[in-house]
Amino acid sequence: MIYITQLIYLKEGQEKVFHQFEALAMPAISKYNGRLLLRIRPDENSFIEGCFERPYEIHIVEFDSEQDFENFKQDKERKNFLYLKEQSIKASVLIQGTKL
Repeated sequence: MIYITQLIYLKEGQEKVFHQFEALAMPAISKYNGRLLLRIRPDENSFIEGCFERPYEIHIVEFDSEQDFENFKQDKERKNFLYLKEQSIKASVLIQGTKL
């Protein structure tokens, strides 16, 4: 099992484009033995302390294996609409871990 945590930062005014991308990308996760565990859109009150900019969304996804995650990233259908991701996402931080 591997776990992916992603902090997602959007370009200003690109929320609708990002939502389009997510509507197309999220279903592909389950095709590759993955599960969306959490999708969080934090507000200012969610932050107690920190030096990071507040992300637009935080995703926690689980895949059965590293290969499943790699296969998800290479999904041909998903690649067809990556332009939406590039248009809407300013930056993202990806943290990968395993369950102990």
